[in-house]
Amino acid sequence: MPQQGIFQPLEEPMQVDASPEENENVKDGHTIVENTTLDLDSYAKQYEGIARLNRLIFIADHCPTLKVEALRMALAYVQTAHDTSLYQQIHRRLQEIPSTLPDAVANLPPLDNQWIEMTIKKGQLKLEKLDTDLKNYKSNSIKESIRRGNDDLGDHYLDMGDLCNALKCYSRARDYCTSPKHVVNMCLNVIKVSVYLENWSHVISYVQKAESTTGRTEDVDPIVQTKLKCAAGLADLATGKYKAAAKNFLQASFDNFNYPELLSSSNVATYGALCALASFDRQELQKNVISSSSFKLFLESDPQLRDILHMFYQSKYDSCLTLLEKIKNNLLLDMYLAPHVNALYIQIRNRALCQYFSPYLSADMHKMAEAFNTNVKDLEDELMQLILEGQINARIDSHNKILYAKDIDQRSSTFEKSIAMGQEYERRTKALILRSAMLKYQVQVK
Repeated sequence: MPQQGIFQPLEEPMQVDASPEENENVKDGHTIVENTTLDLDSYAKQYEGIARLNRLIFIADHCPTLKVEALRMALAYVQTAHDTSLYQQIHRRLQEIPSTLPDAVANLPPLDNQWIEMTIKKGQLKLEKLDTDLKNYKSNSIKESIRRGNDDLGDHYLDMGDLCNALKCYSRARDYCTSPKHVVNMCLNVIKVSVYLENWSHVISYVQKAESTTGRTEDVDPIVQTKLKCAAGLADLATGKYKAAAKNFLQASFDNFNYPELLSSSNVATYGALCALASFDRQELQKNVISSSSFKLFLESDPQLRDILHMFYQSKYDSCLTLLEKIKNNLLLDMYLAPHVNALYIQIRNRALCQYFSPYLSADMHKMAEAFNTNVKDLEDELMQLILEGQINARIDSHNKILYAKDIDQRSSTFEKSIAMGQEYERRTKALILRSAMLKYQVQVK
């Protein structure tokens, strides 16, 4: 029986067919974007491998005006790997585009059957060789070679587009890790494939495993730290935990950022800024975002986003929300952000309404509607919802269209909280005494 590595297995590697409920994915409907200012060529070049292909295919699915260009770029790029199945799917989609779009069929290369056959043959030969090598390593019980063999197999399956088998190979390598560096490398591989599969619970799990491993070493690689924070932020964003996502993205180091297989620096800026706007108060926004020397470098890639942050902080809500609407279509073409754009925009607007009213005892709803570029009726509906949710402690004079802050007796409120805390403390103390007595006298309820 081979000796166990420093990373002890907890259970069979993982289930890759977890249900959406288990992954807690937050999904919106299928949104079609007609108008966009996205430069597809420069956008695609920010990513590598499956990340580039997934993003191009997502854009083709959601933007009719960019569909042909996105599919053509994906078709050219997929031939740099060994995923023949995806190549055939993309080619078929281009052929199915109506002939009324001459750009789609013009100069479309025929299906390269020779490349398909050759690639399948090469892939199979390489797979057999890697599998044979791994069996030899296992028969000789060479732990380091077995680990590398599993990684090589995982890389090959990933290149062929077989994510499930890639995940199995990467996760099997954990039994043969002999150093913290090996454990972290294994975790990063599992995280990468889990993101492609949108298996967010495993992303979080392996981020935590990697962080607990690096926490035991004196010299932590800042590039690895940044990758882990970005992966955790992406998982938090995908599951609707916007404040946690913002905190993770804000901890990424621009100087040590290099993650083209998942994210670009522009993604970090966008995801971090929007999640912060939706969940941070003014003090947190100023301290952790606007004054952050590291995050400023990420924001340099997107001046509009930087302006939005400053406008929001300076209470220029009309300009801020107008600029947010201008970039909305581009955001809807981001495969990870798109399902959350509407929810984030609603939270940002609600936070702006709360911050606008917070210094006042009363506010003229006509002026407030003007500041938020809306009409009084719609504003009243928004404010009523915020009051019902407890986000604004106020009442509406619907006749005069004035919003009044509720007069709270702070002294009575403090006493009520103190009494409630005392009662809870008393309840817990009695429960603890009862438990201790039952343990002492060995009382058992059957």
